[in-house]
Amino acid sequence: MSRISTLVLATRNRKKIPELRSILGEVGLDIEVRSLDGYPDAPEVAETEATFTGNALLKARAIAEHTGLPAVADDSGLRVDALNGMPGVLSARWSGRFGAQHGDRDAANLELVLDQLADVPPERRGAEFVCAAALALPDGEEHVVEGVLRGSLTTEPRGKNGFGYDPIFVPEGYTQTTAEMSPEEKNAISHRGVAFRALAKKIRELG
Repeated sequence: MSRISTLVLATRNRKKIPELRSILGEVGLDIEVRSLDGYPDAPEVAETEATFTGNALLKARAIAEHTGLPAVADDSGLRVDALNGMPGVLSARWSGRFGAQHGDRDAANLELVLDQLADVPPERRGAEFVCAAALALPDGEEHVVEGVLRGSLTTEPRGKNGFGYDPIFVPEGYTQTTAEMSPEEKNAISHRGVAFRALAKKIRELG
């Protein structure tokens, strides 16, 4: 039995709720997981920190304070070796840094990274997806973990599943991009899954 009976996940994307509930169930936790849909006045937290961990904690703290309930938040992105770890925390808005207008931001971000790597050979196209997942309790107690998925980048997009940089990311030990994998295959190895499984174990340890 966990001392946490309800969690608020800092997202309005309801599709993320079953994922977290399932992962909590894997470690034997039966916890109600709520989205921000039930909290229309919840603040929109700007991701102003320089690290994934910092941004995840920022969001979790704000939602725990607003709701009075334990809150979970995450921040994730792509670090490209040949770009000195960029886009990093700027992954979701990378193309905007270079003057791209709003539209299909995922496509613009992906196209920009491919352009920036145009002259980079396959052996130097290493990259990693990173996810930081944070838990903040109303009493101020905090925990944060990271999940990493190493891989390499293709020279052109492949696959229709997933989102963001999935069409150009091939995990180590695989030949498919994460956009060519089924959701089940991707979730079994994803940086997000790794981070949330580690956080679920941490929640169980809290007793």
